[in-house]
Amino acid sequence: MKRSGIVNLPLHSGKAPRWLFNRMVKLARGITDAVIYEYSKKEFLNRISDPYWFQAFSCVLGFDWHSSGTTTTTCGALKMAIDPEYHGIFVAGGKGMASRKTLQEIEISGDIFSISSKKLDRLKYSSRTAAKVDNSCIQDGYQLYHHSFIFTEKGDWTIIQQGMGSDYARRYHWLSDSLTDFVEEPHKGICCDMVGNKILDMTSKESREARDVSVDLIKDHPRHLARYFKSPAQRQLTDFSGKRAAAGKRVEEFSMPPHHPVLDIDLTKQDMDVLQKAYEIQPENYEDLISIKGMGQKKIRALALISDLVYGAPPSWKDPVKYSFTHGGKDGFPYPVDREVYDNSIQMLKDAIAGAKIDDREKYHAIKRLGEFL
Repeated sequence: MKRSGIVNLPLHSGKAPRWLFNRMVKLARGITDAVIYEYSKKEFLNRISDPYWFQAFSCVLGFDWHSSGTTTTTCGALKMAIDPEYHGIFVAGGKGMASRKTLQEIEISGDIFSISSKKLDRLKYSSRTAAKVDNSCIQDGYQLYHHSFIFTEKGDWTIIQQGMGSDYARRYHWLSDSLTDFVEEPHKGICCDMVGNKILDMTSKESREARDVSVDLIKDHPRHLARYFKSPAQRQLTDFSGKRAAAGKRVEEFSMPPHHPVLDIDLTKQDMDVLQKAYEIQPENYEDLISIKGMGQKKIRALALISDLVYGAPPSWKDPVKYSFTHGGKDGFPYPVDREVYDNSIQMLKDAIAGAKIDDREKYHAIKRLGEFL
């Protein structure tokens, strides 16, 4: 697995009109056919997992380059465009309630693809864990509300999920290729226009020791953790700076804010029961720890803070993002969608693919030559 990117998108109201969405489905099918025909199903997953390619794909279908609707509507169009029996690709999940049906739909795919129970379990595990990591291990203020799980009959997959913030939505991309680790540096490229402060990122390499200590704390016993949440006297020193005295000697100065509730985490009895359950399971590593049901943001954060305070194993507080900046847009920007041009694009792709499949590749190669010329 490699998380291939994160994108921040401003929230836009409204929805794609039916006449446009129907065309999106047809054009999405044509582009999918072209990529699979020219390359492979795996290459299609590679491309759709790339945040830049996905954004360009959304723009071709009829979105502004920065619209929040690029994720949900584009994935919705793909779900309708892709025929599992014809393409050998299955699109599960979606926005809101549809995202909660992902595991059920993965199970259904087993009858279509004849996937073994073991492989189906692995696919479902990947879906659950990716959501847990982006929702709890990276605490960036975005609550997931969209989860699309796209996979092939061979078990290769990509995940496109999105979280909602106050003014922006943030999109997360995952790819099963080169699977190494769910919880450490899964990013290949991250781009957005909003970078947050004091973001807890337990997937960072800088958080490796904090992850290890978190597991050790759980394997010790939850009763040893309780004392860290009882007294607000345990505070983290902040705003450290160095000053030079008049004699030229360096003086360490600590500025104490009026209130800084670093360890003011109110763990309920239910939270402590989850920690007790984790202790009984004795997880071998951090991935096993976060996979335990009920191990959410608050408990992950609490373990990270104790790791820092008691054992000097600080987690990363850096936002894991980098700054970055066809047919028209659904709301008329940068210009309205031209229906005739859109329909011609769909028909051209359809004819090219149909011709190529009967060994008449001239039109198909003409499109490629046109692209090179442009």
